Amino acid sequence: MRHLVWFSCGAASAVAAKLAVGKYPDCEVLYCDTLKYEHEDNARFLRDVERWIKKDIRILRSEKYQDIYDVFDRTGYLVGVAGARCTVDLKKNVRKAYQCEDDIHIFGLTVDEGIRIERFESQNSELETEWLLQRNNVTKADCYQILQEAKVELPMMYKLGYNNNNCIGCVKGQAGYWNKIRIDFPDTFTKMATQERKMNVAINKSYAGDGKRKRVFLDELDPNAGRNVPFPDIECGVMCVNDPANRVEAMEQLVMRTGLESIIENI
Repeated sequence: MRHLVWFSCGAASAVAAKLAVGKYPDCEVLYCDTLKYEHEDNARFLRDVERWIKKDIRILRSEKYQDIYDVFDRTGYLVGVAGARCTVDLKKNVRKAYQCEDDIHIFGLTVDEGIRIERFESQNSELETEWLLQRNNVTKADCYQILQEAKVELPMMYKLGYNNNNCIGCVKGQAGYWNKIRIDFPDTFTKMATQERKMNVAINKSYAGDGKRKRVFLDELDPNAGRNVPFPDIECGVMCVNDPANRVEAMEQLVMRTGLESIIENI
């Protein structure tokens, strides 16, 4: 029986890996590389997390597809009710190829993501899972704080104001997200807009005057449409880490609420 920790280059999965290594020293920490279109800073973050958890992270890759655009071209599918095809082929299927029937899977979903956990469990009932962050009452904000205290610099996509560290130009994003991509990564915006037209498939949803939902191509997207909720202030966020007194008090409160005394002491 193996304990498999699925690292995603996100803050929560990093903390989940830290907890897992402490509880299961022989666990494997694995990363499904979506190839080429993630921010280059992810490589730095992965190395920093390896040093923090004192364990190598094994990188798994698809043997069938070169990158997300290869998936789009060869499957003829971007995103829909079945989800994002790139996620299926570059992450889920890669995981399935590696896992064994009696593995225990640990993912980086937090206590404030209960709905996602329930949905995952219902869609993957064959898997045995252990939700370490949920069990220890750890929130996303806690994960940012723990990494900050451990002096593990957060991924650049967070610093740029994105709520997740997915591929740059995620097909699951909607109007506000894509309008931010238009500003921050114009080449990516143009590339995906071209891909949409090539496949005659639009990512974004909108509502017409009659109340019916329709798809809107990126090259037709109103630059003011949607909203992108900025990432919390990392340098002085929920715990005001620049004030030593506040920092100590905040960490004490975190320990009392989560019981993660060992991980905090190791920081």
